[in-house]
Amino acid sequence: MTRSIQTTRRFALSAAACAGIAAIAGAGLLGSSAALAQAYPSKPVTIVVPFAAGGTTDILARIIGQALTTELGQSVIVDNRAGAGGNIGGAMAAKAPADGYTLFMGTVGTHAINASLYKKMPFDPIKDFAPLTRVANVPNLLVANPAQPYKTVKELIAYAKANPGKVNFGSSGNGSSIHLSGELFKSLAKVDMVHVPYKGSAPAVTDLLGNQIGIMFDNMPSAIQHVRSGKLVPIAVTTAKRSPELPNVPTIAEAGVPGYEATSWFGMFAPAGTPAPVLAKLNTALVKVLNQAEVKKKINEQGAETYSETPEQFAAFIQAESVKWGKVVKESGASLD
Repeated sequence: MTRSIQTTRRFALSAAACAGIAAIAGAGLLGSSAALAQAYPSKPVTIVVPFAAGGTTDILARIIGQALTTELGQSVIVDNRAGAGGNIGGAMAAKAPADGYTLFMGTVGTHAINASLYKKMPFDPIKDFAPLTRVANVPNLLVANPAQPYKTVKELIAYAKANPGKVNFGSSGNGSSIHLSGELFKSLAKVDMVHVPYKGSAPAVTDLLGNQIGIMFDNMPSAIQHVRSGKLVPIAVTTAKRSPELPNVPTIAEAGVPGYEATSWFGMFAPAGTPAPVLAKLNTALVKVLNQAEVKKKINEQGAETYSETPEQFAAFIQAESVKWGKVVKESGASLD
């Protein structure tokens, strides 16, 4: 009986000791997490951009990165890792240490389209990333090389129907919003056009300027400069309303394809597992810079609209977008290995 009581007492003392150690360890983890956030960042931060330099994702990342450098007190570096519709850069960022020093500029393509388009994904858009905030909503702009025989939506449709398979449209990669904007146009206008994917919109625009491809449904920031210089013809915008930056350019819907609407968006992510205090600090910094007058001006001049929200709001938005674009992918019949 005495031995049983002693054993029980020793067990109780042992359990209490373990509980105490666990409590101390837990407090230590909380303390270290809080300390990490307080010290963060103590070295340069990298934003992985999954498309080539000069495209919309890159332009937005550099504007935001410059403002974050001032806000965070550390250099913010843009690292372009193009290919596979954004999947190469996405896979790299997903596998990076979850410490807040590697961020990812995601898009509607990387986080709402590719999972439905690619049979094998090198990362899980939902499980492998912690959403921070959307940073911009961007209209796509249907542009043509001036040498092409069409200058309006109706002329493009008439030419495409008279010449099946002769109109080729470039994109920043398979599964990008630029690609699916074209697929949506093909479906609704009932025309046969050929898709030519590139590793980012910048090289696609280069070929468009050289008349190697006829048209693009490009993100406005990478196309607008060439429209303003007269090197590309603006045919229509893909959004439901006209763009304030190009008020004389009609929407595709009003120009002859009723019901057409496509909008690109861009957002900032951290690898999943990044400490909550660091995520909170990053979200606060991003929301602050996105509401700065100078940042808004720079992004608006590109034909884009700044946007900020909570991580929870961004996560819910991504879920809804995944459903919407998943249907478009399915209806288009597009599928990639």
